[in-house]
Amino acid sequence: MNDSVSRNGLKLSDILVTVLVAVLFAIVYNFVWLPYEAIKPLGLHLEQLVYGVWFMAAVVAYLIVPKAGIALLAEFAAGAGETIVMGKFDIPTFVFAFLQGLACELVFMLFKYRSRTVMVSILAGVAAAIISLPIEYYYGYMSEVAGWNVLLYIIFRLISGVLISGLLSYYIVKSLDQTGVTKLFRSTSQADYDSL
Repeated sequence: MNDSVSRNGLKLSDILVTVLVAVLFAIVYNFVWLPYEAIKPLGLHLEQLVYGVWFMAAVVAYLIVPKAGIALLAEFAAGAGETIVMGKFDIPTFVFAFLQGLACELVFMLFKYRSRTVMVSILAGVAAAIISLPIEYYYGYMSEVAGWNVLLYIIFRLISGVLISGLLSYYIVKSLDQTGVTKLFRSTSQADYDSL
């Protein structure tokens, strides 16, 4: 990773790109409720396999603009945008968005904001999935789940963190990188592309 990318402070263009990503995901987050609720009646918590979509803003934004604060800003802004699109002020959405963004941010910080590898994306997705579970319990969502299948609920949530938030986010940004779109948003070198 090019050191100049990770060491420079946030520029206005970084914030604007992050907000754009957040707005797009705020809209996506609202549409995901449809398949999520449609899958629920099938039982066995299969809906948890799509839950990782709600962690994607942080991962995608960071992969585009790999700088400190981007993941937290993107996820929180996407959560705030989701409440605007829903047309109601929803405190739990803000809590989820903030903590999920923070979990991703901590993973990226662990790698000093220099890694955009698939493994880092997956770790961020898993971290967001893990932090979402105690929040679910606090707000009573998991208390509705029968004791025998809480483990299934957790496993599917983690799988979604890996596959949807981690892998899908990574391949979306890799595709954007290959088209050259992300060149507009960050300075890149051949080593950056090779690191993907």
